Amino acid sequence: MGHAYTPGLTVTEQTVIRKRRLLPIPGTVLAQAGDRVHAEEVVARAELPGKVHVVNVANLLGVAPDEIKDYLIRKEGDPVQKDEVIAENKPFIKWFKTEVRSPIQGKLESVSGITGQVLLREPPRLLERLAYVDGTVVDLLPAQGVTVETSCSMVQGIFGIGGETWGELVMAADSPDQPLSAAQLLPTMKSKIVIGGAFLGFETMTRAREIGVAGLVVGSIHDKDLRELLGYDLGVAITGTEQVGFTLVITEGFGTIPMASKTFELLAKHAGQKASLSGATQIRAGVIRPEILISRKSDQQGAGPPGGAVPTAGRSGIRIGDHVRIIRDPWFGRIGQVVALPTDLRQIETESVVRVLEVKFADGTSAVIPRANVEIIEG
Repeated sequence: MGHAYTPGLTVTEQTVIRKRRLLPIPGTVLAQAGDRVHAEEVVARAELPGKVHVVNVANLLGVAPDEIKDYLIRKEGDPVQKDEVIAENKPFIKWFKTEVRSPIQGKLESVSGITGQVLLREPPRLLERLAYVDGTVVDLLPAQGVTVETSCSMVQGIFGIGGETWGELVMAADSPDQPLSAAQLLPTMKSKIVIGGAFLGFETMTRAREIGVAGLVVGSIHDKDLRELLGYDLGVAITGTEQVGFTLVITEGFGTIPMASKTFELLAKHAGQKASLSGATQIRAGVIRPEILISRKSDQQGAGPPGGAVPTAGRSGIRIGDHVRIIRDPWFGRIGQVVALPTDLRQIETESVVRVLEVKFADGTSAVIPRANVEIIEG
């Protein structure tokens, strides 16, 4: 029989992943193959050229462009300070003296005898690439970066915002269906990754920003609260560059949906441990999932493809016994177990004829659902 592609989120106690930590421009790789690195450790560094400022010395001094070198006090390559005199004329009467001062701190990069302009460049900006996860460097890419491998527990979310961060996992909710309130966020949670239950609102996110938490992980959120936090509507492009004061990962979706019990239990099991968190999300081609990675202290040797989880045996499709999440109404957000995979096509309410499956929920009820309306919870 044919198989329908069924997307899945990984929620697993143990996997091995490899993360490529690459610079956007050529630079210097600081780590060596075999090094054990920590998430906050710099593994590669580059310098971004500083901003260029143009000063028209010929116009300011009232001289011909090919004469400006006779009036320069600083030469090409010399460092300059802000408001330092870089050129001046030499009149017979000192009251008519004109000085040209540097608008920046940096260096005098070049002088043009054709345009009469001097180019000043600000100091380079240091760009550092961090390891992001605790692990072992297994591959070096000269002048580009490294590949870090780690054995970890992994939880993928539905949606997230904010960049890479790390910190100690702290449970703020007692159950997966408990909303996360502002009162549950304490000053002691500063720089930590706080795990909630079903939902959090704008007031809670504001409190998180005030405290300085590193990240928040909850089951769901209302889109209006997200819009209020960001100040704008998110488009369909990749997220992860937002500057809201913390990283946010949503494990189930939008609305008021309890966190999956399996996800909540896995995170609770590792409370007090260090975790890495990324809110980067892309829902179009080249899917990127937000993630929580909890590195283990055990041996981290192993092989696998760069940039993702080391694969287990390949799946041929959804199977009986798989746990799935419903991603369409009227059972949106509910989690159940596949108990039957009918081979015949069924007509659904929209009058489309599709492949279906039967899902049994925790309360004992069951439903027949189009296969395209579920995603596998992999583990």
